[in-house]
Amino acid sequence: MGKIGDSLERAEAASFTRPLPKTAPAQMRFLVKSERGSTRAAADRLGVSQRTVERYLTGQFKHPRRDLAARLAAEVRRAWQPRVRERAQKEAAATGGIVVETRARFGFTAAPGSTDDGRIRRITQHLPAAYAARLFDARQTGASEQQLRTIVAEGLQDIYFKDGGRRAGDLLVEFTDIDYVELEY
Repeated sequence: MGKIGDSLERAEAASFTRPLPKTAPAQMRFLVKSERGSTRAAADRLGVSQRTVERYLTGQFKHPRRDLAARLAAEVRRAWQPRVRERAQKEAAATGGIVVETRARFGFTAAPGSTDDGRIRRITQHLPAAYAARLFDARQTGASEQQLRTIVAEGLQDIYFKDGGRRAGDLLVEFTDIDYVELEY
């Protein structure tokens, strides 16, 4: 993933009501449970053999290699509390909106005679629920990082730079050189 996608995952993790399993055997048990008891499906998801998964379940293996530990933690995070995650997204997409905090280069395409040189800005802005809904829908359909960035740029353009349509009607914002971006909902 890119910076926007990773930030969405961190925002989702903030909505969890229980902590993630910490040990590798507990993570493996959760992953097998999320696959409806199928050790084969869990093994395919992790890229290991079915016997390796079974060894973690029986307690023969307790400490995975670094690459397997990273994949296991990522898969558990991806499957953890799907209903809580869905409820938080629905609330943000329906009423709450999303808060974007970023430090990036913003350049402009505007009317002749205006300044359009890009510069680094630090912006914290609440975007309405419509932009949150577009962002979640795009991510769910497998949108690229550039498409997610475009949605965030449009939201910042409309709300921050154009002040909800009250000024700079012809302004088009370019959102590049992202130093960091944090999303919250």
